[in-house]
Amino acid sequence: MQRLLRPRVLLTALYRPEIFPLPRFPLAISDLARAARSTLTGQVDLLDMQLGATLDDLIAAIDENPPDILGVSATFGQHDLMLRLLDQVYGMAVAPLVLAGGSLTARNERLLLDRYPQLLIARGAGEPTIQDAISYWHGDLSLPDIRGIGYSGNSRAQKGLLQVGRYRRTRTIANRAQTDNLPELDLLDATFTHRGVAQLETSRGCTNYCSFCPRGHKGTWSGARADGMPAVLAAMSKVFDRHPETSRTLYLVDEEFIGGDPDAAPRALAVADTVHSAGFRWESSCRVDQVVDPHRDRQWHLDRAHMWHGLLQRGLRRMLFGVESGVTSILERFNKETTAEQNALAIRTLTALGVPTRFTYITFDPLMTRDELAESHAFQARTDLLLRPLPHLPVETIVDGVRDETFVAAHTTGRPLRNGISYMLVSMECLIGAAYTRRAEQAGLTRTVRPSMGRVDADYADWRIGSASHHAQLWIDRNFAFDYTLKSLEKILDGQARRQVRAARVVLKNAAATLLGRMLDLIDRHPLHTPAPEALNPALVDLLNRGLGEVQAAMAPTIATVLAVLPADRADILTTAHTHWTTPTGWALINTADPCGT
Repeated sequence: MQRLLRPRVLLTALYRPEIFPLPRFPLAISDLARAARSTLTGQVDLLDMQLGATLDDLIAAIDENPPDILGVSATFGQHDLMLRLLDQVYGMAVAPLVLAGGSLTARNERLLLDRYPQLLIARGAGEPTIQDAISYWHGDLSLPDIRGIGYSGNSRAQKGLLQVGRYRRTRTIANRAQTDNLPELDLLDATFTHRGVAQLETSRGCTNYCSFCPRGHKGTWSGARADGMPAVLAAMSKVFDRHPETSRTLYLVDEEFIGGDPDAAPRALAVADTVHSAGFRWESSCRVDQVVDPHRDRQWHLDRAHMWHGLLQRGLRRMLFGVESGVTSILERFNKETTAEQNALAIRTLTALGVPTRFTYITFDPLMTRDELAESHAFQARTDLLLRPLPHLPVETIVDGVRDETFVAAHTTGRPLRNGISYMLVSMECLIGAAYTRRAEQAGLTRTVRPSMGRVDADYADWRIGSASHHAQLWIDRNFAFDYTLKSLEKILDGQARRQVRAARVVLKNAAATLLGRMLDLIDRHPLHTPAPEALNPALVDLLNRGLGEVQAAMAPTIATVLAVLPADRADILTTAHTHWTTPTGWALINTADPCGT
């Protein structure tokens, strides 16, 4: 009976509502809950700060009913919340065994272990780690037997085991060795009540190693089988039934939906068929080389075009692609293993096939030149990339036609690429442990470590671009909560309301593009080899003020149109966000930039 009742496990997710106004279903702790419960030992509860709990509420809950094992999931911008929580927990007379995970935690591993020697850091997928932590609590395993952790070897860890050596790491479990990464659904109903969205994973890891992404804790790509999904999809469908106002759309948060296995296309179609047969539309992410690959022959491209048509028939609502740049030299620096021409052909192919798309794009990076920035700006403005959907044409005509400028001119929408970019003016983050960060360090550009974002501050090789990047981030952060609200509403809406919300986001994208053009003009008035930020920076602030006034004026009639088609509760959310956005404030950073963000 003791093993059925203990340990008491509390899995928590941190959150900042002032930055991200609407929630996402917390996959991280929900996946761990399923793994922990599968051991048939102990009791597992979940507490997600997205759903109304404050950090004080979380601390009070821990103090009132202390868990034996506490799991904490933290991501960007939550380092201070993590420290406040852990300071309180380790101040208890008897502290629980604490297991901390998430992308931010993995990057700050040593900093956290120096401060909290008893802490265990989850370094990979957490399912086997939480299962082993439960066995460790029962005395069935020793600390080094817990898979996938980092811990301090210079202090007495929980249960009294003394290790020699400052840091220790145990072996992680490869993604391919984990056959079940499905979540418990305890918090899905509450997520919908708080106007959030449903998330699910059908694969883990990526097929590439971009230089800006420290991938050690994420692992290489592995896809789940479609035949393991129907039960959880049926359970999710019942929750959706209780919230008929929420779009029946699942967000498959895979980094790379299709993957690189020989059966990649059939597997992707099988997963899509399974999700769609359960009554859902879906969105996900994948790489550009799943569309156009210069190393593949024409038949491969025809097969892929048929695959994309097949995914559309099986409920694909939109797919995100990490384009990141339209400049080949920048793509090489990012180790994207793509080229500007490849990106252009992929964008043309997808839009002509009728695939709804969005793209991530990094505008600034510390190692870039002025000419690269100008070329990147020009790529964002290209009107020969977004083509009209051509469902009446055979895929052979499209695959060949996107390489023919006459065909392209006949079928372009005339809209600039920037309309399809998720967030404009994004700057490269020098993330702790990333290859790009090491290159910036070799160039003498890195400065202060910022653990709250898992990054290292960096100067720019061109001081003018550095100033522009800084002020672009001020622009992003000033507009972020409003834009994120629009983006979140778009995820839970269908039909005309969704289209109107997307139109509002385009107003912001156009304003950002105008700002970038003005920044380039300003940069050219200041010599590269005569740094004078005291002259450039005030002029950049003037551009920000001018641009904000213009975009707020342009947004007013657009928001009125959007509010007229929104359900009352969604209209209230947008009205609140718009009021906050138009309330005068200064220019300040909130540190939300993430080049891999979706």
